[in-house]
Amino acid sequence: MKKSSLAILVLVIAGLLALYIPTYSSLATKLWSTDEQAHGPIIILVVAYLIWLRRDFFTDPWQNIKRKPLLGFLCIIPGLLFYVLGRSQDIWLFDVGSQIPVLLGLLLLLYGTRGAKTFWFPLFFLFFMIPLPGAIIDAVTMPMKISVSYVAEYILYGIGYPIARSGVILQIGQYQLLVADACAGLHTLMSLEALGLLYLNIVRSDSVFRNVTLAILIVPISFTANVIRVMTLTLITYYFGDAAGQGFMHGFAGMLLFVVALILILWVDTFLSFLERKWRTPKSQPGIAK
Repeated sequence: MKKSSLAILVLVIAGLLALYIPTYSSLATKLWSTDEQAHGPIIILVVAYLIWLRRDFFTDPWQNIKRKPLLGFLCIIPGLLFYVLGRSQDIWLFDVGSQIPVLLGLLLLLYGTRGAKTFWFPLFFLFFMIPLPGAIIDAVTMPMKISVSYVAEYILYGIGYPIARSGVILQIGQYQLLVADACAGLHTLMSLEALGLLYLNIVRSDSVFRNVTLAILIVPISFTANVIRVMTLTLITYYFGDAAGQGFMHGFAGMLLFVVALILILWVDTFLSFLERKWRTPKSQPGIAK
């Protein structure tokens, strides 16, 4: 890389740090300390790793790249306006979300469409750390919690446990459990969707059928993993008491959620791969009797 190109890149990084260090500092002390947004630092680490994997792109000669200054500024200017509005009015959606058009604009400005195509997935992955408005979260979360509670109750009652349900409250034996937002809410679904899409990006299958089908099936996979988590917490509370259910085991059930989801994703992907190989295998032609 030329010294002038390196100097420009260093200046761009310095400007981004000056803009977004206050944002990330606020996230670290506020939102990321909650259960609903605890996945934020993981998203950042994953994005940084994905960019690091493509670090060789920045050593390419800049003169071979067709820059897109107009498209770049058309992304950067609205992004900066969103940033100013978000920081001044404490609107997380605009403050955190502004980095996506700003970064996309800088890629177009410095590296053209080639840069945008190279880093499209890390930019897309940043969407999963943007805090959504409370009205959207509440509208989606409550039906999800009711559905998860219903299925968990139905399965446990079907195998003989003394369980009943009222809304999102499960009564098993002498214990009552409230299915909270962190157990079966929109944030959990978003986290698991991010896990599934990251898996697709790592596997990098050339099959459109596998990629599209698995991306769609991540939603029911996430729902199944949430049901298993709620059932696990319910049984832990039933056998070991409320303190165990709400203490260390609650955190363990959260880890179990992602382990179960990853296992289900692997199983489904293996099954889809099997189906695709079977469909592509040419059928043997029957012999012709002479």
